Amino acid sequence: MSEPALATLATSAALGTATATTALLPGIDGNALVGAVAGAALFVTSSHDLPLVRRVIYLVISTVVGYLAAPEVLAHLPLHNTALAAFLAGALVVTLTMQLIERAKTFDLSTLFRKGD
Repeated sequence: MSEPALATLATSAALGTATATTALLPGIDGNALVGAVAGAALFVTSSHDLPLVRRVIYLVISTVVGYLAAPEVLAHLPLHNTALAAFLAGALVVTLTMQLIERAKTFDLSTLFRKGD
């Protein structure tokens, strides 16, 4: 029963760390950072089948990539807020990457090199 409490504690700690880091480092977009952490936390809390260590690693990866991808998402979607763009990127980056990895495992390269059957 301690699993939801631990996930909530980890998410709260990550949001607190993101906010503290934003205050200490000028040039960091605080909205994008908080949005990326929130998107990453959404993914982590929804993936119950993964071990805790793997979820923490995915939380960090999703946060970093969500923050870095926020300007790119803003450029391609009609959004005006970096927090929402980073949230979407943080929530989707690991999910999409895991799907691509699973499809790559079952992809048959020989189908590319066959001449028309």
